[in-house]
Amino acid sequence: MTPLLVSPWYAVGASFLQVALVALGGPLLLGLMAKVRARAEGRVGPPIRQPLRDIRKLLRKERLRPNHSSAVLALAPYVVLGATTLAVIISPLVTTHPLLRDSSDLFVVVYLLLTGSVAMALAGLDVGTAFGGMGSSRAMTVGALAEPALLVSVIALSIQAKTSNLPGIVTSTLNHPAFASTPTRFLALVALGIVVIAETGRLPVDNPSTHLELTMIHEAMTLEYAGSDLGLVTLGSAMRLGLLVALLVNLFFPWGIASTASIPLLGVAAIALAAKASFFAVAISLIEVHSAKLRLFRVPELLAAGFVFSVLAVITGLATR
Repeated sequence: MTPLLVSPWYAVGASFLQVALVALGGPLLLGLMAKVRARAEGRVGPPIRQPLRDIRKLLRKERLRPNHSSAVLALAPYVVLGATTLAVIISPLVTTHPLLRDSSDLFVVVYLLLTGSVAMALAGLDVGTAFGGMGSSRAMTVGALAEPALLVSVIALSIQAKTSNLPGIVTSTLNHPAFASTPTRFLALVALGIVVIAETGRLPVDNPSTHLELTMIHEAMTLEYAGSDLGLVTLGSAMRLGLLVALLVNLFFPWGIASTASIPLLGVAAIALAAKASFFAVAISLIEVHSAKLRLFRVPELLAAGFVFSVLAVITGLATR
């Protein structure tokens, strides 16, 4: 595989295909998870495309903002959406030759997502309400506990692939399928699974279907948003979920991704990514059905377990190097 032979137009087209897939697939994943939970609980549930309908409806509504808010509240939705979109563009979701392939470092993606998290936390603090500050404080606490596990898991994958470049990690797994069955990958998979659940506000860390003030984390930061601003925040959160799930399945199960500059293979890769992401989303939903939300003071224990798994992944990676 020689990246220099790949046409720039192919990289641009593939990256924009990834953005379209994540923008549509993120809300559909939310709808699929809600549908699976409803069916498992004996309810009919909303249609899978309901989140897309909600986002479209919100984007058409009038933008309303508190009189005493600053530019931070107004800019945060665009920062979240922009940072997530840039992370999608450089990530290997349907191809190992995305735009800015050499800059597609896992640390870059992590800090792009962190930029969105910080922007939302500042927006929650901007208005000065009690619930906004509480949600921002909780979100930063969860992020501070989840980021070390995420970064150490990245180191574990980098040790095995001998690079922290995302396409390089995916390519190394394609070239050495035995990597996927090593203890290092299994431990890193568990750690990253816990991090994805925490970063996307799913049970048992947060309950996205509740609006109780004393238990909200993400919802508390978005209470002051309405209309098109709320639509952008909702779309950004859905794209964040889609990106994290797609990265997780591709880093550990990359089969189906287009490793050569072939347009037909992009269609196959898109179908494969949708299937893998849907399977992971269904698994999360079934876990949520049988899980209860942890008390806030118990969340650090779960995230500490994820950090321990990531450290064990690094140790096993160094031992088998």
